[in-house]
Amino acid sequence: MVREIRDDELDALLELYLYLHEDGIPEKNDHLANTWKQITSDPNHHIIVNEIDGKIVSSCVCVIIPNLTRGIRPYAFVENVVTHADYRKRGYAGECLAYAKKIATENNCYKMMLLTGSKRPETLNFYAGAGYNSTDKTAFVQWL
Repeated sequence: MVREIRDDELDALLELYLYLHEDGIPEKNDHLANTWKQITSDPNHHIIVNEIDGKIVSSCVCVIIPNLTRGIRPYAFVENVVTHADYRKRGYAGECLAYAKKIATENNCYKMMLLTGSKRPETLNFYAGAGYNSTDKTAFVQWL
């Protein structure tokens, strides 16, 4: 079942993020609690999860960004696309991305963007199959 995350599911999400690029789960402190509250209270910040048999197995983030160009239409940025290793290649992340597209469409976004650090053909083909292309724009990242 694809849906938006509930406030009480932070621990499950952080465990899933271990399959993304995290080395460990952040310390439970005020900074984590405040960040979680900020995310969950922002109507433009959507954490989408795919739940199978009561377990969150896949997720992505979709942020709607207000914009003053393109007819004052917002755009969507997708980040943190991840699936638990035991549940990969079953379409769960694709379902999360489709849900993100639905949110973007409902918010009148003129485009969706995502970045990946992966060079693996299967990852790039996955994103292409989900409707993204790597030919229209050039991405630059500056790590801080």
